[in-house]
Amino acid sequence: MAGASEPGASALAPEYERGLADYQEALRVEAGLSPNTLAAYGGDLRRFLAFAARRGVTRWRRITGELVVEHLEELRLAGAAEKSVARALSALRTCLAHQVREGVLARDPLALIEGPRLRRALPRVLGVAEVERLLAAPRGDGWRALRDRALLEVLYACGARIGEAIGLSTHALEPSLRVLSLTGKGRKTRLVPLGARAREALQAWLEHGRPRVAGRARAEFVFLSKSGRPLDRATGWRIVKAAARTAGLPLEVSPHTLRHSFASHLLEGGADLRAVQEMLGHASIATTEIYTHLDVEHVRSLHRLYHPRG
Repeated sequence: MAGASEPGASALAPEYERGLADYQEALRVEAGLSPNTLAAYGGDLRRFLAFAARRGVTRWRRITGELVVEHLEELRLAGAAEKSVARALSALRTCLAHQVREGVLARDPLALIEGPRLRRALPRVLGVAEVERLLAAPRGDGWRALRDRALLEVLYACGARIGEAIGLSTHALEPSLRVLSLTGKGRKTRLVPLGARAREALQAWLEHGRPRVAGRARAEFVFLSKSGRPLDRATGWRIVKAAARTAGLPLEVSPHTLRHSFASHLLEGGADLRAVQEMLGHASIATTEIYTHLDVEHVRSLHRLYHPRG
């Protein structure tokens, strides 16, 4: 119905309104959260405080851990995703901790409440044959096809993030193109080997495609637009999406899909986890370990396919 407000958006008890306004101002000023995050947290908190009021609890000091758990269960029964439930609990944790710091609460009612254990979503990866179709999608010898083919090959051959690929500088290229120097998060640089096919595609772009658009701009970046300017992230994404469409692959394929596929295919082939961590530029091996789960799924699928009792 037009004009209806969202659940929990109605006026709260004055004490709740004051505490909530003070907490949100602290988040805005001290934590520097985005307006979208502030709005999401505010909605989660208003839903809980409205729920508490319906239970006759209209003072901060009367909020209990049991009341919070009851609210989270109500969210689940209403069909909320576990990720949304976890976010609501996170908002309540920080808000109630703030009330303790401000002296509104004597103790934190959530001190002994554990958060839900979220299952980490496995990234989507392409099979080797699907990657081959994707890399073969740009056809012809025009400058655009040469560029797109080289970009796709680099993304898959090095497991590069899109920002790392479009940030490649001609000054940093090793003459033989056997390795690429990628600058990742925190401006950390790493060297990643470049396979023969990716090397050929990159060489073709540098020799026969890039000079056609570089003109006199003398741009230092490897991948350029028609105007000779550095390629931007949005165009990089569009190149991958267009190749996926041509190859008949799902449109949710993205530059990161090639990065995930790079890591997964290396591990399936027997690569050392630490080596994959270095090539991906992960600060912690725990981040890389998600690909071991993908490898296990691959082994299970082979077992189901080939074992007589699979």
